[in-house]
Amino acid sequence: MRIGELAALVGVSTRTVRYYHHLGLLPEPVRLANGYREYQLRDAVALARIRRLAELGLSLDELRDALAEDAGKDLREMLLELDADLAREQEALAARRERLATLLAQTDPEPGTMLTPDLAATLHDLVAGGSRVAEVDHQLLTLVGTMADPADQARILDLMRPLIEPGALARGNDLYQRLDELADADPGDPRVAELARDLADHLPAEMASMMVAAYGVDDRWLSALFAEISPAQAEVFRLLLVTLKGRA
Repeated sequence: MRIGELAALVGVSTRTVRYYHHLGLLPEPVRLANGYREYQLRDAVALARIRRLAELGLSLDELRDALAEDAGKDLREMLLELDADLAREQEALAARRERLATLLAQTDPEPGTMLTPDLAATLHDLVAGGSRVAEVDHQLLTLVGTMADPADQARILDLMRPLIEPGALARGNDLYQRLDELADADPGDPRVAELARDLADHLPAEMASMMVAAYGVDDRWLSALFAEISPAQAEVFRLLLVTLKGRA
């Protein structure tokens, strides 16, 4: 096969083939006496695998590692690996379509959200009191839910169910109100530590365990929260995590 035939067979441009040669991902084939590259079926399989792995989001180094492992395999093994890549791609596409179907099933979906109806309703109930901090919490939880697949959204919903029981919901609204009252307070205000302890008592055990496990590992969500609230309110959440960690 010539380079144009190879590219057409795999569904890429000749420029892409040359680019993969340049990166060292696709070995250069033996050239004929006339100087033309002569590609074999194995080259087509290798090129297709590079394309699929790239579409799956592998970095350049990860691509090189995967392709290095392919070097000693026969054609059947490479075809099986390619089939596995396609299966993963198919699963990812099916998950995206499931999330889209969930959004389409909502009578009035919010732009940019991909929450299941149950999770969306739960988050709505949590902030029904009109608290400013509750609204920030709602936005952050909506972001977390939107980035999660349906299975993870179901786990998030299970974590939150105890918080929307009548008694817990009333306590939660009161805690949000107390947080709002700290908007202009000093971080050293004695109400801060007291509220942190009350929040720790309010959270379900499983949610508290999850927060402790994540504390110090990935603080992006905490940073995003702190950017939206006052120093005293941020200190409440910091002390909350310290309290939960101490209890664990």
